Amino acid sequence: MPRPSTPILSRPRIRAAALDMIDREGLAGLSMRKLATTLGVQAPSLYTHYGTKDELLQDIADDIMAAVDVSDFARDWASGLRTWARSYRAALAAHPNMVPLLATGPARRERSLERADAVHGGLVGAGWPPRYATMIGASTKYLVLGAAISSFSRGFEDDVQVYVDRYPHLGQAHRLREHADEIDADSFELALDAFVHGLTALHARMT
Repeated sequence: MPRPSTPILSRPRIRAAALDMIDREGLAGLSMRKLATTLGVQAPSLYTHYGTKDELLQDIADDIMAAVDVSDFARDWASGLRTWARSYRAALAAHPNMVPLLATGPARRERSLERADAVHGGLVGAGWPPRYATMIGASTKYLVLGAAISSFSRGFEDDVQVYVDRYPHLGQAHRLREHADEIDADSFELALDAFVHGLTALHARMT
């Protein structure tokens, strides 16, 4: 009787399975032993592809950052900033359990550093002093991470009795959860629009 075939492992397959586990169980739910079981192999087989769990996580983070679009900096800095921020938020929203790791910065991840380089280069090339380019990059990250970490609208109870008579200015707060996706998206766009308009005015004074 033929032996059952051993699943063929590859780094992309390992990353995909690990990310699926993180999406379901959070960062704390990922272990190399559990991942090996999911993939139908022994844990030592994983270590021939990834020496450590942290190495695996860094590659997963870099895969997520590959979806972040910085191409519009070739057009103009404001378009580049908007496209970067929107795609950055979308990438994090697709995998919210990875946000704590991604929030720590690019480290040595190639795709992450490529995007940081494109952002900084696009801003400096448009006339922003390097120090301001750095601060704009940081400020955009704060805006995106704030939007990705939690939902403003889902933080309110959907029970009207929580607010009636006690909080006169929150009479419609019970409806926020019902419209959370729309409100959160529009709120991000409002903040991004105000941010870019403010920077545009500052840029005009500096150049």
